[in-house]
Amino acid sequence: MPRKTDARARAIAAAERLFRIQGYTATGLTEIIEESGAPKGSFYFHFPRGKAQLAEEAIDHYVASRISLLRTISANTAGDALNFVRQIFAAFAAEMVASDFQYGCLMQNLANELPALDAELTRRVARGFVDSTEIVAEHFRGCGFASARASSSAAALVAAVEGARTIARLERTPAVFQALADVSVRGWAEPKK
Repeated sequence: MPRKTDARARAIAAAERLFRIQGYTATGLTEIIEESGAPKGSFYFHFPRGKAQLAEEAIDHYVASRISLLRTISANTAGDALNFVRQIFAAFAAEMVASDFQYGCLMQNLANELPALDAELTRRVARGFVDSTEIVAEHFRGCGFASARASSSAAALVAAVEGARTIARLERTPAVFQALADVSVRGWAEPKK
């Protein structure tokens, strides 16, 4: 009977964590293997194309987690755009605090590095932003926003969250998330008739 291990999942988790903290190019395979605790041989068994294949799977895992979070917040705030916005900022602020302001957005970190390095990884990251933004837009449409306004508000919200992560990491405080929540609920998140 073949032996089952969690080496693959541990490698994906380690890569995701390291890419979020230090980016793609600063993260070496040896570091990922050491962090995951997986034997080197099993790494190449699970990821025969190496670091690029591991990054693809780390992106897919990260995007799935992000989409799940957004869908949960949307379901909990159905029909309430203002509370939806507040909860999104609160969730990402809490994540920053929990990581001691170490974790950036995996997609943002890779987007800053990858276009010149790997077209497939760049495509996956772009798809992750598109899918995340669409979930936000879908929520806003469900709150009565016109389609164009829902799309532009969603794009602004996603961009604000990404910028807030960068500022929170630098300042080591989640205050920027609260500031953005306050500004957004007074402005573009309120439904207009």
